[in-house]
Amino acid sequence: MRSRATAYPLVAVLGWGVMFPILASALNRVDPLNLTTARYLLAAVVLVAILLLREGAGALRHGGRALEVVVLGVVGFAGFNLLTNLALEHAAPQQISLFVATTPVITQLVRWARDGVRPKPLLLALSLVALLGVGLVITRGSLAGLGQFGLGGLMMIGAVLGWGIYTHGASRFGEWSPLRFTTLTALAGTAAMLVLSIGADAVGWQHAPAAADLVAVAPQLAYAVLVGAVIAVLAWNTGVQRLGAANAALFMNLVPVTTFAVQIARGYRPEPVELVGAAITIAALIAANLAARPRTTSLPRPSAVTDPIAVTDPVAVSAR
Repeated sequence: MRSRATAYPLVAVLGWGVMFPILASALNRVDPLNLTTARYLLAAVVLVAILLLREGAGALRHGGRALEVVVLGVVGFAGFNLLTNLALEHAAPQQISLFVATTPVITQLVRWARDGVRPKPLLLALSLVALLGVGLVITRGSLAGLGQFGLGGLMMIGAVLGWGIYTHGASRFGEWSPLRFTTLTALAGTAAMLVLSIGADAVGWQHAPAAADLVAVAPQLAYAVLVGAVIAVLAWNTGVQRLGAANAALFMNLVPVTTFAVQIARGYRPEPVELVGAAITIAALIAANLAARPRTTSLPRPSAVTDPIAVTDPVAVSAR
């Protein structure tokens, strides 16, 4: 039974790992803000439809928590996804995926800052080791490569921090279903993306995509919406419920492995120092997740929303 449960987070992380190269290819035709907005407009329609079918129109009410929902939606959905797509213009997909894999550790640090729950010193040390590995991948082991960290790396730090805040904030909505929380925060985030995109188009920071551009990236959008924003996340949260958040979080370390594999299949040839850096990062994150797991003799079954350490899709949390 447990071996079957592991299939759920495995499906999720494989889907997300493949998605970064796919999104990067779509950016050749559509600007980051417009691409993100188009993706979440479609995903929001799917989420609302599912929520209405499963819980009815009453689930669309905020229950007096509209401000909190809006803040988390803007910081989590809009902030993370916009910054990630913008970063993909400045950094390779495999580099972005390594930043995303630090989400479990970042969530622990957010919990420390907001709740005063201090993580273990070992966790902090392993976090630094993981970042060292990321640095090796980005700079390829040369100090001259520090400039490559630049804007893309800074954007991803902000993106992962925003997602950590969102994940932590989800713990305050234990009385809501994961689907309801996800849908309402996704709607808030999508509204923020739409406003930003319209404003950016108006001032000339980007250009509204032509119909031909949207048709050209339709396959990428279809994957990002249906696989990345719906199937993968539903599978992820099912795995979290059956395995526990700490156990499921270990699978997050397969995201960069998958992305590297896709890039290599597409013709990319990583240098040995990049492989060493990726291995250091993944090993450190696995060790950090193990160090963060509660010592218990029985396997808890927390929901992805009520567990403050739960790690969710760095791109679209459709089951939250």
